[in-house]
Amino acid sequence: MQKKTEKKLFWQRLENTANGEILDIEEVQNALQFNDDGLIPVISQCATSGQVLMLAWMNLPALKQTLAAGEMVYYSRSRQTLWRKGETSGHTQQLIALSCDCDGDTLLAKIKQTGAACHTNRPSCFYVQLAPKTCIDDNESN
Repeated sequence: MQKKTEKKLFWQRLENTANGEILDIEEVQNALQFNDDGLIPVISQCATSGQVLMLAWMNLPALKQTLAAGEMVYYSRSRQTLWRKGETSGHTQQLIALSCDCDGDTLLAKIKQTGAACHTNRPSCFYVQLAPKTCIDDNESN
């Protein structure tokens, strides 16, 4: 319980931190809000167009490998293992920037995508449009 309180206080402290202030990476990593399974959601976004490409999950080892290698490494919930994006398909993701939201429970990765981001071989996993009409739209710039 105390650890959760400490994490919450860390993020509250950042609310009044000056823009551009350098933070300790270890302190930020330790304050991230991983879920009960030890995972945190990661939104991958094209660094140049801003299009949302996919949502995946990371555990702490995946995060550390991503930061060390500069290539996206995720945690596969179905296979229960780490996977480097593009390992088998060649559709790689180079990390350009990584940030977290205001309470540390979601990551945003700005990436350079090579090939399709989706396993369906589409540019984005978000191709099923629900509104204003329900349809397939590969050109949607989410």
